[in-house]
Amino acid sequence: MPIIHRETHRSDRIGWLRAAVLGANDGTISIASLLIGVAAAGTSKDSILLTGVAGLVAGAMSMAAGEYVSVQSQSDTENADIEREKRELKEDPVHELEELTSIYVSRGLDQPLARQVAENLMSKDALGAHIRDELGITETLRARPIQAAFSSAISFVAGAVIPIGAALLAPSAYVAEITSGTALIALVVLGGTAAYAGGASLVKGALRVAFWGALAMGLTAGVGKLFGAVV
Repeated sequence: MPIIHRETHRSDRIGWLRAAVLGANDGTISIASLLIGVAAAGTSKDSILLTGVAGLVAGAMSMAAGEYVSVQSQSDTENADIEREKRELKEDPVHELEELTSIYVSRGLDQPLARQVAENLMSKDALGAHIRDELGITETLRARPIQAAFSSAISFVAGAVIPIGAALLAPSAYVAEITSGTALIALVVLGGTAAYAGGASLVKGALRVAFWGALAMGLTAGVGKLFGAVV
């Protein structure tokens, strides 16, 4: 009995991983920076928490809307290209066969074999062959706007809850310090997790996210202290 070799590729995760990582990082960094800036301005703890909750709601909706519009635009472009391929296959199948053959020749097949492959594929699923090999659109990488919007919003909330929870539990005199420390730890974990899921270096991924998070929080704290007002 033949042994079936199954392979898993990390590229299968690109769609949801990108939206989830972006949302969680943005939630943690933006809300932590907001809370730290407000705390540095000398605002009361109740006002700090209210600001954090308002930022969470606004940020989650903004992430969802922005991600949906962006990915929907990509989806619209993909659909327009697919419709164009349908028309071209109907109006000039001979030219489309030559086009597909030339693609396979450019990838290393000799002319007779490339022609045979193109003919076989087009006899079974002409549109699918052109979508995959001419347009470069695959099922794994297809734009999914609703999935991207929900992933971004949910992950933003998950990331934002961390600094809000830290600010809630922290003594009033140390809200900024505890919130920033907790957020940095969370960012290190998020960066490392995302890097691991994508097959990259854990250390580089963690440090990259932590650096930009620390920079954002530091700048916001400086603005809060400088102006002494709610940022």
